[in-house]
Amino acid sequence: MIKREDITTIAEAYDTKNISIAVLGSHSALEIMDGAKDEGFKTVCVCQKGRETPYLRYKRLVDKMILLDKFSDISYKENQQKMLEMNSILVPHRALTAYVGYEIVQNELSIPLFGNRTLLRAEERTYQHNQYYLLEKAGIRHPKIYKDPSQIDALAMVKVQEASRNLERAFFLVSSTKDYYEKSKIKINRHIIEEKDLRSAVIEEYVVGAYFNFNFFYSPLSDESEFLGIERRLQTNLNDLNSMPARQQMEFEWDVKHIEIGHTPASIRESMLEKIFDIGDRFTRASKTEYPPGIIGPFSLQSIVTPDLEITVYDVSLRVPGNAIMATTSPYTKYSHGHTFGVGRRIAMELKSAISNGAIDRVIT
Repeated sequence: MIKREDITTIAEAYDTKNISIAVLGSHSALEIMDGAKDEGFKTVCVCQKGRETPYLRYKRLVDKMILLDKFSDISYKENQQKMLEMNSILVPHRALTAYVGYEIVQNELSIPLFGNRTLLRAEERTYQHNQYYLLEKAGIRHPKIYKDPSQIDALAMVKVQEASRNLERAFFLVSSTKDYYEKSKIKINRHIIEEKDLRSAVIEEYVVGAYFNFNFFYSPLSDESEFLGIERRLQTNLNDLNSMPARQQMEFEWDVKHIEIGHTPASIRESMLEKIFDIGDRFTRASKTEYPPGIIGPFSLQSIVTPDLEITVYDVSLRVPGNAIMATTSPYTKYSHGHTFGVGRRIAMELKSAISNGAIDRVIT
């Protein structure tokens, strides 16, 4: 495993007047680079050939493009050397762990990474000390987990790997053990999922309420967990189905999809803010205990607010969550800082402060 002190040594040799913020060209790269440019940083986009068009179109955002045959080639010595020569600090998002992989990120990628690289794996539900473990340590409610289909006694959500796309999960609702096996068989026959993946699927209690993604940022420099704002996910084809009259929904015979395709902004009543601050602080403290040095930078607690106004967290993002809409719509950053911005700029602000205070070692691993 790459040692933090080795990364610190690399960063200390950087020309701090010419730091570049680097990102894999996928997921939330535009958001990250936009924030970097707003704070005066140079940017490096590491992209897989054939996927570079968005980053070439938005010319303002990309100072240097590194094109690879595949994303995982970022680990090759010559590619890492290019990034080091540009004084790069890599910002992780979902595509980094999905396309490059946890093993490479933790053991081979000797580029200073903004955040806690050992914490990234906790996002995976199959990992021992995963996000559920952290939520429980923090005393934050999450949906009940059915360890076996025979335990299903109420409406539940099954989260299983899709057969054709490694980044996506095939969600489906079941109401009983019988319903689980019937729907699983249909989806296997339609090649939506594979039988082997059901063994590692997660079956969660279906919690009814309003969905909110609460986005936070923990700053090691100020020792504060900031609430940045809220967005909600647009999903295809679920959102299209919801707009249909009930009769047409019942006649719909295709599989309902839960593929995240976009975002919409949201706010919440002020009386809920105390509870939101509390879960952010609790999660930050738990991460420090279980994954020292804990959260560094952005994280998202994807939540449901129930009719009795209690918060249940059903998913956790332990890196840039990917919600570009928040950069222009969140009133909460304006309340704190006097202007509205998103996650990408907040990362750049933290790096800028760390560099000017000689504390870059506190925000990288």
